[in-house]
Amino acid sequence: MKVYGLRACDTCRKAIRALAEAGHDPVLVDVRETPLDDATRARFLDAFGERLLNTRSTTWRGLPEAERARPPGEILADHPAAMKRPVIETGTGALHLGWDAGVRSALL
Repeated sequence: MKVYGLRACDTCRKAIRALAEAGHDPVLVDVRETPLDDATRARFLDAFGERLLNTRSTTWRGLPEAERARPPGEILADHPAAMKRPVIETGTGALHLGWDAGVRSALL
């Protein structure tokens, strides 16, 4: 199981801790240290669309309007921290976005 996010993200840390306690073997992929390749980013965008952008993040709020108007894939390629976190990929390839009650019930 891969958890795509940021090492410093509290939500990512909570998700990893809960998944490990539930018997999963989560591996964090820090998108700043290891940016998403084009194929993975495209797969995430196909699954989640514009919801993949975290429009409440500090990174997003710091972007000029012209930058925000670009396609989501380009924004995420240039600003990985603008991705909503975490994106969790199970061993079967299923993708989950965020760490809300629905994701928790599906994975725990």
